[in-house]
Amino acid sequence: MFGSGSASAALPVAAAQWHKFLERARLRRLDQEKFETFAPIISSKHRLPPVYVADLLLRTTKGHVDFLDPRVPQYLQVLLKLKLVDTPSVLRALYKYSSSHTHAPQRQRQQQEKGKGKEKEGAARGGIVRWTHSYASEELIFWRLHKELQQGTGIRTPREAILVVRLIAQWMVLFTDVAAAFSQDAFGAVDLQTKEEMAMARQAFIVLVLEVCNSPMVLRTFEKPAAKPTRKKLAEALGGFMPSIMGIPAEFISRLEHFRTQTLAGFDPDEKKDAVEVNSYMDMIGLDSFQVPPIPTENSRAGLYVYVHAALVGRPMLDDTALFTYLHNRYQGDIQTTAVQLILASFDVLANAVFRNEGPKTGHLLKSYVVNKVPLILSSLASTSSPMYPFDAELCITQALAQVDINVFPTLSGMFDMNSNSSFQDSVRQDFCFSCQLHGLLSSTATESLLGDITYQSLPDEGRYVKESLVQSCLEDSERAQKLIGELDNMNGNTGAAAQAIVEVIVSLCRNKETMTLKQLCGQLASRPLSLDILLLFNNHQKILHPLCELLDNWGGYDEDQGEYQPVYEEFGSILLLLLAFVYRYGLTPADLGIRSGDSFVSRLLSKGHLSRPLEDLTEQENSHLGGWIRGLFDSEGGGLGDELMSTCPPQDFYILIPTLFQQMVLALGTGNITEDLVRGGLEYLVDILLLPSLVPAILYLSNHLWTTCPTAQQRAVIRILQLIIRPASISADASTMLSSVLNIVAKPLEHALRTYQRHDPTSQEVEPILRALKENIPLSRRTGGADHSELESWAGAHGPNNTAATGGFPATLRNTVQSLVQWAQNPPVNGMPPPYTHRQILAASKMLGAQRFLSILLEELKNHNESPSAGIAYDVITAIVCAPDVTSEASTSAATSSLQDAAGAFGALEPPQRRITLREALKAEADDWKRIQKSDSAMAETVVRLHRRVEAQMVPPPAPPPMLQPELTALSGGEIALGDAIAAAAAADQNMDAMSLDTTGLDAGGDLGLGAGDLGGLASATGSTGGLDLGGDDIFGGLSTNDFGADFGSWEMELT
Repeated sequence: MFGSGSASAALPVAAAQWHKFLERARLRRLDQEKFETFAPIISSKHRLPPVYVADLLLRTTKGHVDFLDPRVPQYLQVLLKLKLVDTPSVLRALYKYSSSHTHAPQRQRQQQEKGKGKEKEGAARGGIVRWTHSYASEELIFWRLHKELQQGTGIRTPREAILVVRLIAQWMVLFTDVAAAFSQDAFGAVDLQTKEEMAMARQAFIVLVLEVCNSPMVLRTFEKPAAKPTRKKLAEALGGFMPSIMGIPAEFISRLEHFRTQTLAGFDPDEKKDAVEVNSYMDMIGLDSFQVPPIPTENSRAGLYVYVHAALVGRPMLDDTALFTYLHNRYQGDIQTTAVQLILASFDVLANAVFRNEGPKTGHLLKSYVVNKVPLILSSLASTSSPMYPFDAELCITQALAQVDINVFPTLSGMFDMNSNSSFQDSVRQDFCFSCQLHGLLSSTATESLLGDITYQSLPDEGRYVKESLVQSCLEDSERAQKLIGELDNMNGNTGAAAQAIVEVIVSLCRNKETMTLKQLCGQLASRPLSLDILLLFNNHQKILHPLCELLDNWGGYDEDQGEYQPVYEEFGSILLLLLAFVYRYGLTPADLGIRSGDSFVSRLLSKGHLSRPLEDLTEQENSHLGGWIRGLFDSEGGGLGDELMSTCPPQDFYILIPTLFQQMVLALGTGNITEDLVRGGLEYLVDILLLPSLVPAILYLSNHLWTTCPTAQQRAVIRILQLIIRPASISADASTMLSSVLNIVAKPLEHALRTYQRHDPTSQEVEPILRALKENIPLSRRTGGADHSELESWAGAHGPNNTAATGGFPATLRNTVQSLVQWAQNPPVNGMPPPYTHRQILAASKMLGAQRFLSILLEELKNHNESPSAGIAYDVITAIVCAPDVTSEASTSAATSSLQDAAGAFGALEPPQRRITLREALKAEADDWKRIQKSDSAMAETVVRLHRRVEAQMVPPPAPPPMLQPELTALSGGEIALGDAIAAAAAADQNMDAMSLDTTGLDAGGDLGLGAGDLGGLASATGSTGGLDLGGDDIFGGLSTNDFGADFGSWEMELT
């Protein structure tokens, strides 16, 4: 196409014009529609081969090498559609500038050695400048290319097939080198986010590889003899690539292996025959037939200690059915032993919190679990007793409390001698005994005998609560419901019924749309984050949150004869505030809430509610609403906010517009188009009950704004706005309470953003006062099971004793944790403290090291115990770690793997559902691969299979599990528990969970954060902004400069390396 001399001479000119066009489009934030209009114009005037267009689009830019512009994937989509680039050219350019090259030191050295022979050739140009962080964009582009292949347009000719396969093979080698480098850097030079992004990009690449392998054009091309070198190169690359991807879903691994050993080898029958003959004997032996030497099973004290801790480390996850299943399988129906061990493990977890100085905010949940939840579980166990498995509650409790450290949990007289500053363990033993007495597990004589003192405590005056009675009284009298919320802090055994009654009342109010009463309850709960923990201790989060989502998504409240609209906004805001308090405290997603539609208000608010939008992307109605709110808040002569504005703008639309409204506020204040007094006046409306919940998306947007690289006038405007919000000059008592609720939600991300800004501008004096104002809110902001920075540093062994070098890092810390648990369980002291333990360490290890790497550490430690007397205990501890509930996993990931490819549909839609592989899944993959392991390490193969069988044995559901708690806590006698109804309810719950799927709409993969969009000329004229890109006239690129284009285009190195 460019073979003639004139065409070759025109190549640099065409490249320069394309460079100008792409650079101007990026700088002016040109949207896809306009880019699609202008790209054919530049192509018709200045034709350029796809390889050059792709290189220009995906290369680093002058002064910017951190990450690809978010607009680039959008522009790439247009160029693919117009056939101005193709699959080989995109893969080549993406590979050339990938940050993977910088993360694989061995590859860098090879490329440097290769470059020595080209010193003269490359002297006139600098080396290739690669992206620092390109994985996120690579993931999106791989999905885009996957879609092209699905549509049959990705590979059109045999030549393209050969090029794509060769590039795919080079990508495999690159990913293999990076995986090897990352595996040697468990916690060091490469940050966690980079490793996660690489894993996501690699998984998208694997899906692309599978599509290439199934391409009819590729398969037809492989049939030709000339394709043999390419086939061989691909087979070699796959052979090295497969061992590095064990963390992906097993379905993908098996499909890749089938292609390598069957499809690809089928083109060379002789080579395939040799491989089959070698492995034919081993393939006849299945996993179930593999015999391993037995090791006696031991149910140690440490195993259940780990499991209970995992269930309470973040959002309470003590699902009754799952807990019963685990206990039933662990103790094989021996409810007497189950009860004793459960009581011991529960007190051990609380004692560990005392020892680790976890503080009252953690201790409150753990104490409520011991005092209010455990007696209910024991009552359910009592209802399942039989002649084969009798149950004596008093005997179980007596045996368990005899082993609980009296120094940590003293009797009444011992409490006066305690020197500990911690208060949350005070009277736990006494409260637990009286709670058991309330539920009929202990007699008054047994209680006095266990406590050994004459106590001043007694049973609650109101007796044992019954949920139905509480619900009825709350529906008749809303003040009773508010009082009941205050009783969630009680430690008297009635909290479970109170928590379930509150949830039932909220569900009923949502169903009947009694929003005025609901507003009061939601506002009260939103101001009490610790009470949310107690609600989830006795209720599934979906039971309370799904009705709230349905109510907010289908909000009415706009009758034709509506007199006032402000009450509608107040009620909507209070209900939404409670939902946001749950979502952000526990890190929930729309899928966790049971939301299936990406178009719902709640889904849009949670996925994009913290992002502003360019004004040109707003609809005419949204522009009108935005202008109305700007005038109402900041136009002192306009009369302020009124019913006219609220009558035309439903609250859902208002909350979606909040980030864009604050973006305009920041732009105007930063450019001097609005005074601080006007901003203060406008914020006075927002720091009031009417609109105060809208500060949640507002502050989240402002926090995101502070993450830019250096202080600017806009950032200083953000700081000033935050000061006015967090420390208002005047505020009512009710508004102050609600503001505290808002700050509880946003405190953690806001703190991180402020610390980042402070590092960029150390001289700033405005940040510390804001941080001091947030001091009380930060500990209440999140309960997700995530570790803090100081914990990660200590586990990683950043410094040894006396600031010496690290000694083993995170893997050594994990081994020490397992060893301490095994040693304690092997010789448990009477009245002794459990070993220090937090399941946050396990979750952090799974996240930072990856499940496969973490599992290998556990397996190596377990193998070392195979011949020791503690082998059974070691297997029990590690089995508990693998089986423990994972609070970081999403509720709707059960169908994630099967729907992975279907979710990849629209390029700009929500990314396909992805999650990290669990320890159990990693163990299953290792067990399935036991033959390969046995060839090199037979002891390890036995360890893997033995552990896998124990894990699966403890996780298999029993035939007919009875309920662990009475479904509604209506009564505690065995005759009143409807087992059939409980099992049906559990089945219905499971069905609902299976029916959930992650929302795949509403997330713009290349979305603009909107930090620079819009007209900066002022708020009044901003609504008419179109972005300002002047492409009219004959010379549409006349205003572009060529200074930054570089040297002669003809000398460009278009090779991959």
